[in-house]
Amino acid sequence: MKKILFAVTCAAAVTAGSTYAYAQAAGQSGAAETAKDDPLFDEIIVTATRRNEKLQDVPLSITAFSQEKLTEKGIVGYEGLAHETPGVVMNRPTQNFNNFTARGLATNGYNANLQSTVAIYIDELPISANGNSTILDPNLYDVERVEFLRGPQGTLFGSGSLAGAVRILNKNPDLDEFEASALVDYGLTGSDSLRQRYNGMVNVPIVDNELALRVVAFRRDEDGYVDNVLTGVEDANAHKSWGGRAILLWEPTEKLSLRLMASHEDSKPEDSSLVNPALGRNKRNSERPDLFNANLDNYNATLDYQFDGATLTSSSTYSEFDQTFFVDLANTFGFTIPFRLDASAYDKIFVQETRIVSDPGEKIDWVIGGFYYYKRRDVDYEYRASEEFLAARGLTGLDGDTYQSFGAHTKSNELAAFGELTYHISDDLWLTGGLRYGSTDVQSFTEEGGYNSNYLAAALGGLTGPLTITPVVAAEGDKAKASKLSYKASLSYRMSQEVTTYATISTGFRSPIVNARAGLSSVVDPNDIIIPYGASSDKLTNYEVGLKGRWLNGALTANLAAYVIDWKNIQVQANRVSDSVQFATNIGAARSKGIEFEIAASPAEGLDINLNGSFNDSKVVSLTPEEAAISGAVEGAQLASPHFQGSATVKYSFDVSDDMQGFAAGTISHVGSFPGLFQNVPGRPNQQSPTYGFTEAFENVNVQVGVSKDSWMLIAYAENLFDNSDITYVHPENFLASRFGTLRPRTVGLRFSYTY
Repeated sequence: MKKILFAVTCAAAVTAGSTYAYAQAAGQSGAAETAKDDPLFDEIIVTATRRNEKLQDVPLSITAFSQEKLTEKGIVGYEGLAHETPGVVMNRPTQNFNNFTARGLATNGYNANLQSTVAIYIDELPISANGNSTILDPNLYDVERVEFLRGPQGTLFGSGSLAGAVRILNKNPDLDEFEASALVDYGLTGSDSLRQRYNGMVNVPIVDNELALRVVAFRRDEDGYVDNVLTGVEDANAHKSWGGRAILLWEPTEKLSLRLMASHEDSKPEDSSLVNPALGRNKRNSERPDLFNANLDNYNATLDYQFDGATLTSSSTYSEFDQTFFVDLANTFGFTIPFRLDASAYDKIFVQETRIVSDPGEKIDWVIGGFYYYKRRDVDYEYRASEEFLAARGLTGLDGDTYQSFGAHTKSNELAAFGELTYHISDDLWLTGGLRYGSTDVQSFTEEGGYNSNYLAAALGGLTGPLTITPVVAAEGDKAKASKLSYKASLSYRMSQEVTTYATISTGFRSPIVNARAGLSSVVDPNDIIIPYGASSDKLTNYEVGLKGRWLNGALTANLAAYVIDWKNIQVQANRVSDSVQFATNIGAARSKGIEFEIAASPAEGLDINLNGSFNDSKVVSLTPEEAAISGAVEGAQLASPHFQGSATVKYSFDVSDDMQGFAAGTISHVGSFPGLFQNVPGRPNQQSPTYGFTEAFENVNVQVGVSKDSWMLIAYAENLFDNSDITYVHPENFLASRFGTLRPRTVGLRFSYTY
């Protein structure tokens, strides 16, 4: 099957190459005529402001993805979104380990121990968390739209949207029509790794124009391509996932609707995709697999009621997210002793948002609402040696190989009121202001019943005999609290029917952090850093101007934005050198300056060109000697973001026959080099960190060739056409021997979709 797949894909690509040249020569009339009746050129509607608005009228930098665009380009997760969004980098070292960077706002690519700077939402559920958590890479099939909002979104999306927000909006049932669709994707990575993806949807009207059910299911079975030389497993990073969702929509009257949704996703990579280039290409070394498994159950009830002049929306979400964070830490001590962490976490989340949105068309548009978020995370920590090592060294007294075991849980709350008002001074000039006042609190608890031992000191010191076992005492950590006011103000001016400009000031923040081991000294080196109390909220102000233009009936569009961001009291993560304990603290200030652009043009019939990119300069601008010492930062240091990032897509569509259409498309993405962490060792000023390093500037080329007829489409594709293996991610911590992320090797395949 693998040989057949490879041969068919190559043949399709060769055939399409000649078809492309012929169709290009046969092109006739200009794009302006085509655009008049082509639905592809309809204006994009987004809901980033909690109401339906034309993308051109929203004073924000937004990139929107339809399901058609996702399917055509084979975008099934975060990485594909990042390559198509200006100013965004996806730090994704392996499956279910995701961290977006937007507008240069990152101190490392990992955000360990810190709340992410880009909030991720599935409908109304925020699923982003702190950087050293397993974060699900959700399925993106049968979505209404994915919106990537850049810049702080604190007024409507709260803490954690410091640099932006990603909104994955699932498609609602159709009350009138029976629908069904399927998408099957077979790919071959390298010479022998098969990738299988299956997706399906059924929409069933139960009561005509009143009640309907929409069900989606998916399954992935992907062979790995990274060999683990220590475990001896070839293609170790295989990945299996499955899941689905069901949405029931009831509209008993024109004014009332109730939407019920339940979804489940189960994602199980079998090892990490991080590699060690010193061992050869696509090789890694860990004494056992690193596992980042995720299991998400999500339940939502949304009620909409149309009053005279406004719509009331109440959205209630309950979610359970079980995850594993199993990591081999042995490289901390050069594999001289076994050192492993098994952390199993269990999240329970409840989110309630109630808002009232005015009907459009009045002099004043307004949104007012309230938000409540509760999360409890229970974590079982087990630090392990190995029974073979313990026996060989004569270290006794443990039950099995676990030398430290304890449980802890954390409770987080956020309560906020928000509002946004737009005053239309005239048809072409409007002023928007938004406020959000919220309080957050976080508190951690250590549970009774665990134990600790002196394993690390004994193993490193060459001791033998029984280990000293001490019980873990229950403890209640300090509660970190913060009350914050976020605001946004913007002025929009429609210069003509084709061009809209805006100027915006907006703010954002993250929740405070209390370090779980505050005040703790190192048992390995008592002279190392004493873990500080924690980190207070950081502060961010974004100054932005933008232009959005749409000419020739949509055949030419351009979205441009320029910004300056002041980021103060920055939350940063550091690692104590002697024992790899992570902690959070604050340092001075950074500034990010940049330009983003998106340009789409159709200069000839069937020819579409899309360009997007960003130029960014983000660096530390203020730092005391004490802050530099504890964080490893230096003044003037580049933050973890490239100076330039962008992509270009060229697509040519043509008629294969009277009832069959074809297309050929190619995309090249470029991401510049950037550092993976601060330069110096925390606690040791002027000593460069042994893990300090830069990613490599890289290009990624994807090509697709497709044909469609009526309700089906067949696409042959090649991802990473030139088999680029540049380093795209550098892990900042020394406990991993394999710290580098790379692109997935060249993958060729066929993608078939059908809609009924």
